[in-house]
Amino acid sequence: MNRLLPASALILLASTAAAVAAPPPFETPARVAYLIDLSSGAELLAKNSDTPMPPASMAKMMTSEVAFELIKANKLSLGKMCTVRPETWQKWHGPQAGSTMFLSPNEQVSVENLLHGIVTLSGNDASVVLAECIAGTEQAFASQMNTLAKRLGMSGSRFCNSNGWPDEGCTVVTARDLAKLARSSVENHPKLYKQFYGQPTFTWGKTLGSGQAITQANRNPILGKIPGADGLKTGHTEEAGYGFTGSAEQNGRRLIMVVAGLGSFNQRIEESTKLMSWGFNAWQSKPLFAANAAVGSAEVQLGDAATVPLVAPRAIAVTYPAGALGGDPKLRIAYQGPLKAPIAKGAQVAELVVTTPDGTIQRMPLVAGEAVEEAGFFGRLWLGLKQLVGMA
Repeated sequence: MNRLLPASALILLASTAAAVAAPPPFETPARVAYLIDLSSGAELLAKNSDTPMPPASMAKMMTSEVAFELIKANKLSLGKMCTVRPETWQKWHGPQAGSTMFLSPNEQVSVENLLHGIVTLSGNDASVVLAECIAGTEQAFASQMNTLAKRLGMSGSRFCNSNGWPDEGCTVVTARDLAKLARSSVENHPKLYKQFYGQPTFTWGKTLGSGQAITQANRNPILGKIPGADGLKTGHTEEAGYGFTGSAEQNGRRLIMVVAGLGSFNQRIEESTKLMSWGFNAWQSKPLFAANAAVGSAEVQLGDAATVPLVAPRAIAVTYPAGALGGDPKLRIAYQGPLKAPIAKGAQVAELVVTTPDGTIQRMPLVAGEAVEEAGFFGRLWLGLKQLVGMA
């Protein structure tokens, strides 16, 4: 059921006389392209964004995310030491094994260093070693990946290994799902995200013969090219082509992008940089509500309160084509109501639906500002009497 925002809670942008502009065009040779503005939830570009595709090494974002979740839950420590099984080393070393951290058989490596090896170096060996360290086998770890994917709403994705290595189509994702995964890393694990993503280089392993330390550069194509770029992960196989899931933040506005199916390393750099630049330059974001601001209220059924305040869990904005602010957006609160008690404080129970002057709809989550407990026996009796005599 849709509930209108109380007039006192409306905060509308100032009207202007400018005409509403159409969304700016963007053309890309990428088979798949997706761009979302997290400040508003607006999808700025969606090209084949729900088409299943092989993720290549972008699957390692989920490997890292499983580890992040376990660390957050105090079930895994960054200092835990993992052993490189000789069988794992044998399979995942040498030119035929793709990107590598240059691990050695029987080597002891911390979870922290393995995460650097996965995120910065895209090590196939590091991914499998971490998976085995956490779950015993890579297959068991893949089950954990799929459980988390389901919880994150990644309905178009399936993971069958920890590193995205071609597996006859068993592992598939969608661009929209990869953006959800990236968003989870950014918003649910900000400290770990900052610690591991966006590092320009990482050093591990030694060269044969001279024994010199091996330093490898992060392959992130927008790192150092787009202001505020700080993640996330590239991917490449013959089957998947060149892909990238990236993120950058400028002036409090964060964008997440996904491109896939590009034809070369250099084309990935060019298209990734162009898309992220377009997102920041061709679009603008205007604030609506600050984080934790009261937005409205929702009716509650059989609770110790008749209503629950709805607040913004983060800063909420509306996104327009640059220079095209032509009239006020229309705001309304939508929820399935009345809500049923009990309701936990901070639980997402509603959405703020923003309709821009050009008819585009942007949806942002709203959470309960206070807990509402179930009404006791006498409370329910009183509510029933109020409804019976038309007091409620």
